[in-house]
Amino acid sequence: MFDVFGTVVDWRTSIIQECEDFGKHRNLDIDWSKFVDEWRAGYRPAIDAIRLEGARWRVLDDVHREILLELLNRYSILLSDSEIEHLNKSWHRLHPWKDSVNGLIELNKMFITATLSNGNMSLLTNMAKFARLPWTCILSAELFKHYKPDPETYTEAASVLGLNIDEVMMVASHKMDILAAKECGLVTAYINRPYEFGDYFTEFDQIEESIDYWAPDIESLAEQLRNK
Repeated sequence: MFDVFGTVVDWRTSIIQECEDFGKHRNLDIDWSKFVDEWRAGYRPAIDAIRLEGARWRVLDDVHREILLELLNRYSILLSDSEIEHLNKSWHRLHPWKDSVNGLIELNKMFITATLSNGNMSLLTNMAKFARLPWTCILSAELFKHYKPDPETYTEAASVLGLNIDEVMMVASHKMDILAAKECGLVTAYINRPYEFGDYFTEFDQIEESIDYWAPDIESLAEQLRNK
């Protein structure tokens, strides 16, 4: 099971490009990199408000739209409803990292591959079609009404696949996701995506021993598992 945003698709570059193209069409002089970083920065507080503070459940499309509306107001950008919808749906049109499709093809020869993302079902389905991601199946936090890293997300995903928890591997490029999955008993694999947020960074300097597999990309992970 894969985290998707950042692990499989390059969300930041994709959304910046969409916004820049939109801005040119509308003659908007905006620092779109900053805009997109602020859009993404609103994600975790909004998700945690649902997970930890009892806020009303919303799918990720609605969460993204709420943050977008706040940003448009802050930047004094006036858009039509259809333009807002188009911009918000840019999260459905994310490009994969160059290794993702081939890596998944190789993994599909050996395993079931599935998403396990906080993205909603329609978002993940549209993204899979757009980016040609060959998932065996699509699983979403929407199915379980729990956002990662709630343990129910991992355990119920394994259950719907008819698998024991230790028969499932969680693949992600984010510390929170990996450690939460490990705590639930899943096998874990870390994919290094140093340019997800633009600048190089390393998350796992101090906790390497807790991760079962390490790989620079999905193709390399497939090779490791094929040779195991």
